[in-house]
Amino acid sequence: MVFTAVLAGCGSMSKGWLTAITEHPLLKGRVRMVGMVDIDRATAEARAAEFDLADAVIGTDLDVVLTETKPDLLFDVVIPAARAGVVQIGLAQGCHVLSEKPMAGNLDEARRLIAAAEAAGRVHAIIQNRRFIPGVRRIRRLIESGALGEITSLNCDFFIGAHFGGFREDMDHVLLLDMAIHTLDAARFMAGTAPKAVYCLETNPRGSWYRHGAAANAIFEFADDIVFNYRGSWCAEGANTSWESAWRITGTKGTLVWDGAERFEARVVSGDTGFFRDLVEIDVPPPANESRTHGHASVIAEFLDALEAGRAPETASTDNIKSLAMVFAAIESARTGQRVTITS
Repeated sequence: MVFTAVLAGCGSMSKGWLTAITEHPLLKGRVRMVGMVDIDRATAEARAAEFDLADAVIGTDLDVVLTETKPDLLFDVVIPAARAGVVQIGLAQGCHVLSEKPMAGNLDEARRLIAAAEAAGRVHAIIQNRRFIPGVRRIRRLIESGALGEITSLNCDFFIGAHFGGFREDMDHVLLLDMAIHTLDAARFMAGTAPKAVYCLETNPRGSWYRHGAAANAIFEFADDIVFNYRGSWCAEGANTSWESAWRITGTKGTLVWDGAERFEARVVSGDTGFFRDLVEIDVPPPANESRTHGHASVIAEFLDALEAGRAPETASTDNIKSLAMVFAAIESARTGQRVTITS
Protein backbone atom coordinates (compact mmCIF):
# COMPACT_ATOMS: atom_id res chain seq x y z
CA MET A 1 0.00 0.00 0.00
CA VAL A 2 1.19 3.51 -0.83
CA PHE A 3 0.14 6.12 1.72
CA THR A 4 -0.30 9.79 0.84
CA ALA A 5 1.03 12.28 3.38
CA VAL A 6 1.34 15.94 4.25
CA LEU A 7 4.23 17.17 6.38
CA ALA A 8 3.69 20.11 8.71
CA GLY A 9 6.79 21.91 9.97
CA CYS A 10 9.61 22.13 7.43
CA GLY A 11 12.46 23.21 9.70
CA SER A 12 15.64 21.28 10.46
CA MET A 13 13.91 18.22 11.97
CA SER A 14 11.93 17.61 8.79
CA LYS A 15 15.08 16.72 6.87
CA GLY A 16 15.58 13.54 8.89
CA TRP A 17 11.98 12.51 8.32
CA LEU A 18 12.09 13.12 4.58
CA THR A 19 15.47 11.44 4.15
CA ALA A 20 14.10 8.30 5.80
CA ILE A 21 10.83 8.41 3.83
CA THR A 22 12.45 8.92 0.43
CA GLU A 23 15.69 6.94 0.76
CA HIS A 24 15.54 4.17 3.35
CA PRO A 25 14.75 0.65 2.06
CA LEU A 26 12.13 0.15 4.81
CA LEU A 27 10.12 3.10 3.47
CA LYS A 28 11.04 3.68 -0.15
CA GLY A 29 7.91 3.64 -2.28
CA ARG A 30 5.53 3.36 0.69
CA VAL A 31 4.73 7.07 1.12
CA ARG A 32 3.90 9.73 -1.46
CA MET A 33 4.31 13.26 -0.15
CA VAL A 34 1.43 15.37 -1.43
CA GLY A 35 1.79 18.48 0.71
CA MET A 36 4.28 20.58 2.67
CA VAL A 37 3.20 23.17 5.24
CA ASP A 38 5.15 25.76 7.22
CA ILE A 39 4.36 29.18 8.66
CA ASP A 40 7.14 30.42 6.36
CA ARG A 41 6.23 29.47 2.81
CA ALA A 42 9.80 29.88 1.60
CA THR A 43 10.98 27.26 4.13
CA ALA A 44 8.39 24.78 2.85
CA GLU A 45 9.30 25.51 -0.76
CA ALA A 46 13.01 25.04 -0.08
CA ARG A 47 12.49 21.71 1.68
CA ALA A 48 10.20 20.47 -1.12
CA ALA A 49 12.80 21.44 -3.71
CA GLU A 50 15.56 19.71 -1.75
CA PHE A 51 13.66 16.42 -1.92
CA ASP A 52 12.35 16.88 -5.46
CA LEU A 53 8.72 17.13 -4.34
CA ALA A 54 7.63 19.26 -7.27
CA ASP A 55 4.06 17.93 -7.22
CA ALA A 56 3.48 18.60 -3.53
CA VAL A 57 1.02 21.34 -2.58
CA ILE A 58 2.86 24.04 -0.64
CA GLY A 59 1.09 26.21 1.89
CA THR A 60 1.10 28.07 5.20
CA ASP A 61 -2.41 27.00 6.28
CA LEU A 62 -2.55 23.33 7.28
CA ASP A 63 -6.35 23.09 7.12
CA VAL A 64 -6.35 24.40 3.55
CA VAL A 65 -3.60 22.04 2.37
CA LEU A 66 -5.28 19.03 3.99
CA THR A 67 -8.61 19.95 2.40
CA GLU A 68 -6.99 20.17 -1.01
CA THR A 69 -4.85 17.02 -0.81
CA LYS A 70 -6.99 14.70 1.41
CA PRO A 71 -3.98 12.64 2.56
CA ASP A 72 -3.98 9.41 4.54
CA LEU A 73 -1.32 10.70 6.92
CA LEU A 74 -0.17 13.86 8.61
CA PHE A 75 3.47 14.01 9.69
CA ASP A 76 3.67 16.55 12.51
CA VAL A 77 7.16 18.06 12.83
CA VAL A 78 6.18 21.46 14.26
CA ILE A 79 7.63 23.04 17.40
CA PRO A 80 6.16 21.65 20.64
CA ALA A 81 4.08 24.77 21.35
CA ALA A 82 2.14 24.26 18.10
CA ARG A 83 1.71 20.49 18.37
CA ALA A 84 -1.76 20.17 19.89
CA GLY A 85 -3.44 22.43 17.33
CA VAL A 86 -1.74 20.69 14.41
CA VAL A 87 -2.68 17.20 15.64
CA GLN A 88 -6.29 18.21 16.21
CA ILE A 89 -6.56 19.66 12.70
CA GLY A 90 -5.11 16.49 11.21
CA LEU A 91 -7.43 14.20 13.13
CA ALA A 92 -10.46 16.36 12.25
CA GLN A 93 -9.48 16.04 8.59
CA GLY A 94 -9.44 12.24 8.84
CA CYS A 95 -5.67 11.74 8.92
CA HIS A 96 -3.68 9.26 10.92
CA VAL A 97 -1.05 11.38 12.66
CA LEU A 98 2.59 10.66 13.47
CA SER A 99 4.07 13.40 15.67
CA GLU A 100 7.49 14.47 16.78
CA LYS A 101 8.11 14.27 20.51
CA PRO A 102 7.04 15.45 23.01
CA MET A 103 3.47 14.43 22.22
CA ALA A 104 2.02 17.40 24.15
CA GLY A 105 2.87 20.35 26.35
CA ASN A 106 1.22 18.83 29.43
CA LEU A 107 -0.62 15.67 30.44
CA ASP A 108 -4.11 17.16 30.14
CA GLU A 109 -3.33 18.19 26.60
CA ALA A 110 -1.98 14.70 25.88
CA ARG A 111 -5.17 13.13 27.20
CA ARG A 112 -7.26 15.42 24.98
CA LEU A 113 -5.26 14.36 21.92
CA ILE A 114 -5.78 10.69 22.78
CA ALA A 115 -9.51 11.33 23.16
CA ALA A 116 -9.60 13.22 19.86
CA ALA A 117 -7.89 10.35 18.04
CA GLU A 118 -10.33 7.87 19.55
CA ALA A 119 -13.32 10.02 18.59
CA ALA A 120 -12.01 10.39 15.04
CA GLY A 121 -11.26 6.69 14.70
CA ARG A 122 -7.70 7.56 13.68
CA VAL A 123 -4.28 6.48 14.90
CA HIS A 124 -2.03 8.97 16.68
CA ALA A 125 1.55 7.92 17.41
CA ILE A 126 4.85 9.54 18.39
CA ILE A 127 8.20 9.20 16.63
CA GLN A 128 10.06 7.94 19.69
CA ASN A 129 12.96 6.95 17.47
CA ARG A 130 15.62 6.36 20.15
CA ARG A 131 14.03 3.06 21.21
CA PHE A 132 14.45 1.93 17.57
CA ILE A 133 18.24 1.59 17.68
CA PRO A 134 20.29 -1.62 17.96
CA GLY A 135 21.69 -0.99 21.45
CA VAL A 136 18.34 -0.43 23.14
CA ARG A 137 16.81 -3.44 21.40
CA ARG A 138 19.78 -5.63 22.37
CA ILE A 139 19.48 -4.61 26.01
CA ARG A 140 15.75 -5.30 26.03
CA ARG A 141 16.39 -8.77 24.63
CA LEU A 142 19.13 -9.50 27.20
CA ILE A 143 16.91 -8.40 30.08
CA GLU A 144 14.02 -10.51 28.76
CA SER A 145 16.32 -13.54 28.53
CA GLY A 146 16.86 -13.50 32.29
CA ALA A 147 20.64 -13.75 31.89
CA LEU A 148 21.18 -10.87 34.35
CA GLY A 149 18.63 -12.29 36.77
CA GLU A 150 15.95 -9.99 38.13
CA ILE A 151 16.73 -6.38 37.24
CA THR A 152 17.26 -4.15 40.27
CA SER A 153 18.52 -0.89 38.77
CA LEU A 154 19.02 1.01 35.54
CA ASN A 155 21.48 3.91 35.62
CA CYS A 156 22.35 6.35 32.87
CA ASP A 157 24.54 9.41 32.34
CA PHE A 158 23.78 11.94 29.61
CA PHE A 159 26.32 14.77 29.39
CA ILE A 160 26.57 16.77 26.17
CA GLY A 161 27.43 20.38 25.40
CA ALA A 162 24.90 21.03 22.62
CA HIS A 163 24.70 24.51 21.03
CA PHE A 164 21.47 24.36 19.04
CA GLY A 165 20.43 27.97 18.96
CA GLY A 166 16.76 28.56 18.19
CA PHE A 167 13.71 27.64 20.26
CA ARG A 168 15.43 25.12 22.55
CA GLU A 169 17.60 27.75 24.19
CA ASP A 170 14.49 29.62 25.32
CA MET A 171 12.44 26.60 26.49
CA ASP A 172 11.37 25.89 30.05
CA HIS A 173 12.69 22.52 31.33
CA VAL A 174 14.66 22.11 28.11
CA LEU A 175 16.57 18.96 29.06
CA LEU A 176 13.68 17.11 30.66
CA LEU A 177 11.08 18.05 28.09
CA ASP A 178 13.02 18.05 24.83
CA MET A 179 15.73 15.41 25.34
CA ALA A 180 15.22 13.32 28.47
CA ILE A 181 11.94 12.00 27.04
CA HIS A 182 14.10 9.82 24.74
CA THR A 183 16.12 8.38 27.60
CA LEU A 184 13.15 7.91 29.93
CA ASP A 185 11.22 6.15 27.18
CA ALA A 186 14.22 3.90 26.50
CA ALA A 187 14.49 3.02 30.20
CA ARG A 188 10.79 2.19 30.37
CA PHE A 189 11.13 0.02 27.25
CA MET A 190 14.24 -1.76 28.55
CA ALA A 191 12.76 -2.46 31.96
CA GLY A 192 9.47 -3.63 30.49
CA THR A 193 7.59 -2.34 33.51
CA ALA A 194 5.74 0.76 34.66
CA PRO A 195 7.21 3.85 36.37
CA LYS A 196 5.60 4.57 39.74
CA ALA A 197 7.23 7.68 41.27
CA VAL A 198 10.15 10.13 40.97
CA TYR A 199 12.28 12.54 42.93
CA CYS A 200 14.06 15.12 40.75
CA LEU A 201 16.44 18.06 41.13
CA GLU A 202 16.53 20.35 38.06
CA THR A 203 19.16 23.07 37.65
CA ASN A 204 20.52 25.53 35.12
CA PRO A 205 24.26 25.40 35.82
CA ARG A 206 26.61 28.37 35.76
CA GLY A 207 27.75 28.98 32.23
CA SER A 208 24.59 27.49 30.70
CA TRP A 209 23.57 29.04 27.39
CA TYR A 210 20.00 27.82 27.93
CA ARG A 211 17.47 30.01 29.69
CA HIS A 212 16.10 27.26 31.95
CA GLY A 213 16.59 23.69 33.13
CA ALA A 214 19.63 22.48 31.19
CA ALA A 215 20.52 19.82 33.79
CA ALA A 216 18.65 17.32 35.97
CA ASN A 217 19.18 14.45 38.38
CA ALA A 218 16.22 12.12 38.88
CA ILE A 219 15.52 8.91 40.79
CA PHE A 220 12.59 6.95 39.34
CA GLU A 221 10.86 4.09 41.11
CA PHE A 222 9.58 1.40 38.75
CA ALA A 223 7.35 -1.55 39.48
CA ASP A 224 9.05 -4.76 40.63
CA ASP A 225 11.36 -2.77 42.93
CA ILE A 226 13.46 -1.45 40.03
CA VAL A 227 15.20 1.91 40.47
CA PHE A 228 16.15 4.07 37.47
CA ASN A 229 18.76 6.78 38.11
CA TYR A 230 19.05 9.55 35.51
CA ARG A 231 21.84 12.13 35.48
CA GLY A 232 21.93 14.59 32.61
CA SER A 233 23.13 17.93 31.29
CA TRP A 234 22.91 19.70 27.95
CA CYS A 235 25.56 22.26 28.92
CA ALA A 236 28.39 19.91 29.94
CA GLU A 237 31.47 20.72 27.90
CA GLY A 238 34.61 18.61 27.61
CA ALA A 239 33.58 14.94 27.68
CA ASN A 240 30.43 14.22 25.71
CA THR A 241 28.65 10.95 26.27
CA SER A 242 26.78 9.26 23.45
CA TRP A 243 23.43 10.82 22.55
CA GLU A 244 22.00 7.53 23.82
CA SER A 245 23.65 8.05 27.26
CA ALA A 246 26.09 5.76 29.06
CA TRP A 247 24.30 2.92 30.88
CA ARG A 248 24.84 0.50 33.76
CA ILE A 249 22.09 -2.08 34.31
CA THR A 250 22.29 -4.31 37.37
CA GLY A 251 20.49 -7.57 38.03
CA THR A 252 20.60 -10.23 40.73
CA LYS A 253 23.06 -12.30 38.66
CA GLY A 254 25.28 -9.62 37.11
CA THR A 255 25.72 -6.29 35.33
CA LEU A 256 25.61 -4.86 31.82
CA VAL A 257 27.55 -1.72 30.86
CA TRP A 258 26.84 0.05 27.56
CA ASP A 259 28.60 3.17 26.32
CA GLY A 260 25.61 4.18 24.19
CA ALA A 261 27.48 3.26 21.01
CA GLU A 262 29.16 -0.05 20.12
CA ARG A 263 30.77 -1.19 23.38
CA PHE A 264 28.92 -3.66 25.59
CA GLU A 265 30.28 -5.42 28.67
CA ALA A 266 28.14 -7.99 30.45
CA ARG A 267 29.28 -10.24 33.28
CA VAL A 268 27.47 -12.58 35.64
CA VAL A 269 28.54 -14.38 38.79
CA SER A 270 29.96 -17.86 38.13
CA GLY A 271 31.02 -18.95 41.61
CA ASP A 272 29.80 -18.91 45.21
CA THR A 273 32.98 -18.28 47.22
CA GLY A 274 35.40 -15.42 47.80
CA PHE A 275 35.13 -11.78 48.85
CA PHE A 276 34.45 -10.88 45.20
CA ARG A 277 32.69 -13.71 43.40
CA ASP A 278 34.16 -15.08 40.18
CA LEU A 279 32.59 -13.62 37.06
CA VAL A 280 32.11 -14.79 33.50
CA GLU A 281 31.45 -12.64 30.44
CA ILE A 282 28.22 -13.24 28.57
CA ASP A 283 27.22 -12.18 25.08
CA VAL A 284 24.67 -9.45 24.48
CA PRO A 285 22.37 -10.95 21.85
CA PRO A 286 21.56 -9.20 18.57
CA PRO A 287 18.19 -7.47 18.26
CA ALA A 288 15.25 -9.81 17.86
CA ASN A 289 14.13 -7.92 14.74
CA GLU A 290 16.77 -6.09 12.68
CA SER A 291 14.13 -4.01 10.91
CA ARG A 292 13.38 -2.31 14.27
CA THR A 293 16.90 -0.83 14.56
CA HIS A 294 17.00 2.03 12.05
CA GLY A 295 15.83 4.99 14.10
CA HIS A 296 13.48 7.32 12.22
CA ALA A 297 12.99 4.87 9.37
CA SER A 298 12.03 2.02 11.70
CA VAL A 299 9.53 3.98 13.77
CA ILE A 300 7.85 5.36 10.63
CA ALA A 301 7.82 1.90 9.03
CA GLU A 302 6.36 0.38 12.20
CA PHE A 303 3.63 3.04 12.13
CA LEU A 304 2.77 2.12 8.52
CA ASP A 305 2.90 -1.61 9.29
CA ALA A 306 0.47 -1.10 12.16
CA LEU A 307 -1.96 0.83 9.97
CA GLU A 308 -1.87 -1.92 7.34
CA ALA A 309 -2.39 -4.61 9.97
CA GLY A 310 -5.12 -2.74 11.83
CA ARG A 311 -3.25 -2.76 15.15
CA ALA A 312 -1.83 -0.11 17.45
CA PRO A 313 1.76 0.98 16.66
CA GLU A 314 4.41 0.47 19.30
CA THR A 315 4.65 4.21 19.93
CA ALA A 316 0.92 4.93 19.95
CA SER A 317 0.05 7.98 22.01
CA THR A 318 -1.89 5.75 24.41
CA ASP A 319 1.45 4.14 25.33
CA ASN A 320 3.76 7.12 24.86
CA ILE A 321 1.82 9.16 27.41
CA LYS A 322 3.44 6.91 30.05
CA SER A 323 6.87 8.24 29.07
CA LEU A 324 5.52 11.78 28.94
CA ALA A 325 4.10 11.27 32.43
CA MET A 326 7.63 10.49 33.64
CA VAL A 327 8.81 13.84 32.27
CA PHE A 328 6.05 15.90 33.85
CA ALA A 329 6.30 14.08 37.16
CA ALA A 330 10.03 14.89 37.21
CA ILE A 331 9.26 18.53 36.43
CA GLU A 332 6.67 18.64 39.22
CA SER A 333 9.11 17.04 41.64
CA ALA A 334 11.77 19.59 40.73
CA ARG A 335 9.27 22.40 41.26
CA THR A 336 8.03 21.18 44.64
CA GLY A 337 11.11 19.44 46.00
CA GLN A 338 8.93 16.42 46.74
CA ARG A 339 8.61 12.81 45.59
CA VAL A 340 5.84 12.69 42.98
CA THR A 341 3.65 9.73 42.06
CA ILE A 342 3.53 9.08 38.30
CA THR A 343 0.07 8.84 36.74
CA SER A 344 -0.82 8.99 33.07
